[in-house]
Amino acid sequence: MIVGTVREIKTHEYRVGLTPESARELVAHGHEVLVESGAGVGIGSSDEDYAAAGAKLLPDAKAVFDAAEMIVKVKEPQPVERAMLRRGQILFTYLHLAPDPEQAKDLIASGATCIAYETVTDRSGALPLLKPMSQVAGRMSIQAGATALEKANGGRGVLLGGVPGVRPGKVAILGGGVVGFNAAQMAAGLGADVTILDRSPEVLERLAVHFEARAKTRFANAANVAECVAEADLVIGAVLVAGAAAPKLVSAEMLKTMQRGAVLVDVAIDQGGCFETSRATTHAEPTYVVDGVVHYCVANMPGAVARTSTYALNNVTLPHALRIAGLGWKDALRQDPHLAAGLNVWDGKITYPAVADELGLPSATLEAALA
Repeated sequence: MIVGTVREIKTHEYRVGLTPESARELVAHGHEVLVESGAGVGIGSSDEDYAAAGAKLLPDAKAVFDAAEMIVKVKEPQPVERAMLRRGQILFTYLHLAPDPEQAKDLIASGATCIAYETVTDRSGALPLLKPMSQVAGRMSIQAGATALEKANGGRGVLLGGVPGVRPGKVAILGGGVVGFNAAQMAAGLGADVTILDRSPEVLERLAVHFEARAKTRFANAANVAECVAEADLVIGAVLVAGAAAPKLVSAEMLKTMQRGAVLVDVAIDQGGCFETSRATTHAEPTYVVDGVVHYCVANMPGAVARTSTYALNNVTLPHALRIAGLGWKDALRQDPHLAAGLNVWDGKITYPAVADELGLPSATLEAALA
């Protein structure tokens, strides 16, 4: 198969779909790899590195899209990229379609076969292609929140770890999954006063055993969320409903109960955000203020640490890319029901029920796509 990757063009996105090492693996399995010139600059990989791996360098994204049978990316295709997709072409990347009707409309119109990293599952029902970026984003959320708390950046002027004689900052983490766990690790490591809220008793028990006295756990009912948000210096939104829009856990009214200069970091912004007042921002302009509360809602947080993120992502995506390239997408999905869960768009139809429900669009069944 002819597999291509291009330079990411979302604002301040430096990751790349294939590292030179991944390109080498694909070539070793008999596939042709096309790389847009400069695609790996953001992770410190030169065109020469890709050429040495056996990839063919092309001058621009259009040349790659025109020639490749499968495009491997990181972020959702931007409008100019969606216009280059064609019927039958395979797109393998993060999509996050539920809060993005314009992207969904364009992908449907393209006729491409679109497999989303974020809905591929494993035997336990977890999301293994989302996990490494959730780990990165969870850890970064505390760094970003700590910076936003600085007075010069509009925050309360609170040091999360405090100092002897001065209380540490209070951190409330909404969601105890991969993002929440990693955020709690970082916050607790800094010495912050950490509370993790979740609706699963099993998750709360696991977190309590792991963190012991370093973090508190509370059941995420409305009263507890409201109380913790009102008291917090930093709130991390870390909830996820696979493929669907994130639930709004913090209302606009709740902001009025918060301390001026408190910070919200919405890691769920890719799925529409879990704060009612959230709107996607970029690394160029990461924050804005509503009712005196600083909002950090960068939709591609891991892009700021592009090299770490790209290698972590390629570790989990490459085996699937090899399977798709080697078998073709239909046989690959027939043989692996977990990879099949990643199919979101096929032949002008939505195939992921949660996305179709969220967007109010008709859907095709996976069985129809694989028939």
